[in-house]
Amino acid sequence: MGKNILVFGFGPGISTAVAEKFGSSGFAVALVARSEEKLAAGVKALKGKGLVASGFPADAADPASVKAVVAKARAALGPITVLHWNASGGAEAGDLLTSDPAALRGIFSVGVVGLLAAVQEALSDLKSTKEGAVLVTNGAFGELAPQMDEYAVTSKAMGLALANATKHKLVGLLAQRLKGDGVYVGEVMVAGSVKGSAWDRGNASIDSAAIAGRFWELYQARGETRARVS
Repeated sequence: MGKNILVFGFGPGISTAVAEKFGSSGFAVALVARSEEKLAAGVKALKGKGLVASGFPADAADPASVKAVVAKARAALGPITVLHWNASGGAEAGDLLTSDPAALRGIFSVGVVGLLAAVQEALSDLKSTKEGAVLVTNGAFGELAPQMDEYAVTSKAMGLALANATKHKLVGLLAQRLKGDGVYVGEVMVAGSVKGSAWDRGNASIDSAAIAGRFWELYQARGETRARVS
């Protein structure tokens, strides 16, 4: 079978651009999201561009659901070549001092636990393909810099920043753990709002195609673990 990419957290913006970039480069595309309606529309759009695409509903916050959908995609397409994690837990716990601490569970369930579950389930595929890769979308709120901490506080995105920082660390750990197995792990840190995404309030300045291009470059080079787009 040919190469394929499994895109978690499908929606407008980055995941659509990544699906189109890899799909136009010969990959079969498997989209994952909770909404079957969103998946159907995404598959139709990709097929309209002559790409091979299919959709699989799942909850990225539920490890069992994540592992099950990886298995379903494998059964339909063959071994997973690339896992793209674009799912985000949202903006709960915006102010860590006034929010219910339990609200952090949802953010971490998607950004960290779900990602790890997907990697574990796809790991045998990623190792066997010789071109296996884990590509992770992250936000610059997770960068360990005072100015980003200040921005996260003023934007009331403290919970998201905490989850992003943990995801950032997870990427580094996975990259070190898997490099001996020939599995590439890469992350693109997005510093700003992406045009056409759920975060676009009419003043977004980042083109999702530029982010997809960066992911493709990282995948092709299989060298640097991280890139930043602003």
